[in-house]
Amino acid sequence: MVEFDLDRLLRFAVEKRSSDVHLRAGRPPMIRLGGRLQTLKMEPLPNVVIDRAAQGIMNPYQRRQFDENMAVDLGYSPQGINARFRVSIYHQRGTTAVTLRMIPRTLPTIGSLGLPQTLRVFSRRNQGLVLVTGPTGAGKSTTLAAIINEINFTQPLHIVTIEDPIEFNFEDNRASISQIEVGVDTLGFGRALRHALRQDPDVIMVGEMRDVETISTAITAAETGHLIFSTLHTNSAAQSINRIIDSFPASQHDQIRMQLSQVLLGIVSQRLINRSDVQGRIAAVEIMINSPAINEKIRAGEIKDIPDIISRSVDYFRMQTMDQSLIALIANRVITQAEGLSASQHPEELQLNLTKLGFAQEE
Repeated sequence: MVEFDLDRLLRFAVEKRSSDVHLRAGRPPMIRLGGRLQTLKMEPLPNVVIDRAAQGIMNPYQRRQFDENMAVDLGYSPQGINARFRVSIYHQRGTTAVTLRMIPRTLPTIGSLGLPQTLRVFSRRNQGLVLVTGPTGAGKSTTLAAIINEINFTQPLHIVTIEDPIEFNFEDNRASISQIEVGVDTLGFGRALRHALRQDPDVIMVGEMRDVETISTAITAAETGHLIFSTLHTNSAAQSINRIIDSFPASQHDQIRMQLSQVLLGIVSQRLINRSDVQGRIAAVEIMINSPAINEKIRAGEIKDIPDIISRSVDYFRMQTMDQSLIALIANRVITQAEGLSASQHPEELQLNLTKLGFAQEE
């Protein structure tokens, strides 16, 4: 039998500053460094070893969920390690597999993450809806945690977070924070959000808007005087708006567009880029603020015009497109041209703009 100590592996991953750990039967453990998977020089792990490690970090409720649904998400805090892990345990090819995402115990701030200071504006609003979007592994939860942390240290409010699982553990400062974990404290995002509205909240953070019920309740909560933060797996502000509208039947699209135009405060779309100094990754960020021009486009259903408005609203509203963020990072030598072009949805257009600014095209 292969000897395997999960906590020892996680300690090694933390020391190496990796973001994820992957365990699959028949392969050595893998860790993600700088956005890329690397296989460790260890013996391949048999399924029985991985299954035993997975069973060891699940409570009885989570084991039942795993047996019934063949997959479960949970949080894990190893003793003696300055990190918490978001864990996904699932089946693949009839075997147990585990993916662990590292979450530092130190709470992030907008400044420490190198995020635009414009995000502080959202933390000071009294009501409305703010979305943080991006692909899996783009740091959405970390950005949300930084905004919630900003509110916690500056305003005497009641904050309710609904997460699956809980990632960052907040401690009350000026605010009072209640953290609800799906599968432990509640059965689902939609149900938890409805109940949270009866708990005298000022701010509600919904870890992810996964279904129409959650989206609809979040919009209603924003209409009724609450500040709502949530995430979507979309790549841009325009795509996020379309995703929300298209979640509803066509007969409700006009109504949803009107509601969104009234409650949406802004959308932050981000992706993580490898730094040129090899010191980890940094977020490239698109910021959309619901200005009068964007409000009009949402109501009219002219979502395709929003990126152009964002690009022209840098000075007054402090908005920026993803490509404008990438250009700034390249100009300040934080990332390379190659990394920026790889991250852009419009690499040819980005290369043209870089050339106009005097950047020679790289081979």
